[in-house]
Amino acid sequence: MQKQRIFLTGATGNMGFCCLQELLKDGNRQDIVLLVLDTPTDRKKLKPFESHPALTIHWGDLTHYDDVYECMEGVDIVLHTAALVSPAADYHPDLSMKINYGSMKNILRSIKAQRREDTVKVVSIGTIAEMGDRMPPIHWGRIGDPVKPSIFDYYAVSKVAAERALVESGLKYWVSLRQTGILGKAMGRIQDAIIFHNCLDNVLEYISDRDSGILLKNLCKAEQEESLPLKFWGHIYNIGGGESCRIDTYSLYAQIYRELGFKDLSYIVNPKWFATRNFHGQFYLDSDTLEQFLHFRHDSIQYFYREILKDLGKTADLIRFICSLPGGQRLMGNLIKRRFLKLARGEHGTVRFLEQSMEEHIDAYWGSRKQWENIPKDLGKIEHFQSYEVVVSLDHGFDETKNENELDIQDLCQAAEFRGGKCLSVSMTKGDWTTKLRFSCAFNHEFEASPRLVLEGGHWCPHCERKSWNYAARAKVDPFFAQVWDPLHDMSETEREYPKIVSDLDIE
Repeated sequence: MQKQRIFLTGATGNMGFCCLQELLKDGNRQDIVLLVLDTPTDRKKLKPFESHPALTIHWGDLTHYDDVYECMEGVDIVLHTAALVSPAADYHPDLSMKINYGSMKNILRSIKAQRREDTVKVVSIGTIAEMGDRMPPIHWGRIGDPVKPSIFDYYAVSKVAAERALVESGLKYWVSLRQTGILGKAMGRIQDAIIFHNCLDNVLEYISDRDSGILLKNLCKAEQEESLPLKFWGHIYNIGGGESCRIDTYSLYAQIYRELGFKDLSYIVNPKWFATRNFHGQFYLDSDTLEQFLHFRHDSIQYFYREILKDLGKTADLIRFICSLPGGQRLMGNLIKRRFLKLARGEHGTVRFLEQSMEEHIDAYWGSRKQWENIPKDLGKIEHFQSYEVVVSLDHGFDETKNENELDIQDLCQAAEFRGGKCLSVSMTKGDWTTKLRFSCAFNHEFEASPRLVLEGGHWCPHCERKSWNYAARAKVDPFFAQVWDPLHDMSETEREYPKIVSDLDIE
């Protein structure tokens, strides 16, 4: 069997490092090229692997084209896991776009410069954050639902731009895998106000860090053994751990702190610190599709609880002991609450939004100050959503029962009209999902996009996407988008447009 040459980005990140470890288990099957930023932290993390015969480490920068070009030479498959993710991306929008979109542009440019558009295979890790807020009752989602980055989420904005570039790249072999929340020690160590953006009734279909690594290892193995069907390529997929990894935020907190000896979560959680909207998360109607190709699922949500306790070590034993004493839960809860309050008063903290009367943020995360005021102080008085099993499946605006090769111009006209716009092209080759057509949106912006990007990706007008979060106005004229806006917003709410301070054009 011929050796496979893999270019892995983000090898010191959460998913990338798990992928690297999994790949190295396969012995002499691959040559693996890494491009890693030269920092003391990254040097230390990769030191145990520096002498591995299958590994070549380039110390450089994904935002530098020459570094990327060099790593791309002779590569069979690219595993692009690198990204500046939230919460770091929230503090550095410009850098987030430069890294997340700019690196994708450099990879695509390198492939085209080497004239290997029909041979190199690109696996890009997108994100569930591209889909934004899907609070109950619209908490079940699938590929093709409207792309809707949450307001102020520049990580999601940058990944939307990167995915659009990949889908429209003209490469023969590509996939975009929209990653969900990753369970593991890294998630448990987050010390940032973003934890209060994740609403208590929000849901996520998580996946473990190690299953994420297995997913990419299995993909490379199947490709090398020629057992991965050709139909796998050229699509977007949701990564999810399946039924055993589906949980709402409140239940996740309750179980974690139960493991630490808390019988009552109200000792720890102040519901008025948590947003009630404008995060991201959903249960998947279609995550089994990727599992059927790559067979990567092993862990359930229990894996996360074990990892948290293992990471805490003797501290977990101490917390349990204190909680077992009379008044111990209250004492320990107050200590944790003080730490949480400090986070919630941080730069992107929900308490800071309220104390400093940051009305645009208040509207984004609660709807209005009045709606925040109506949240009970007592966690026990919160009426949590219960019907998580009830599915509300969104309409994609065209006949999805058709085989792909039957798609025609009438389908695109119908879909465009459902999005409040028009298909300006008058013809297309039947079954052609890749050739760009011309469209106009409800705000009379004209643009080009492929059926794959619009119908499967859920993308729409790039001009609107770059300019602002104009969601309230868009929902009034775009029935497709209204499905993910109207159920979560009251008609009395202030209709705001939130300008964006960075776009993919800044990188061009």
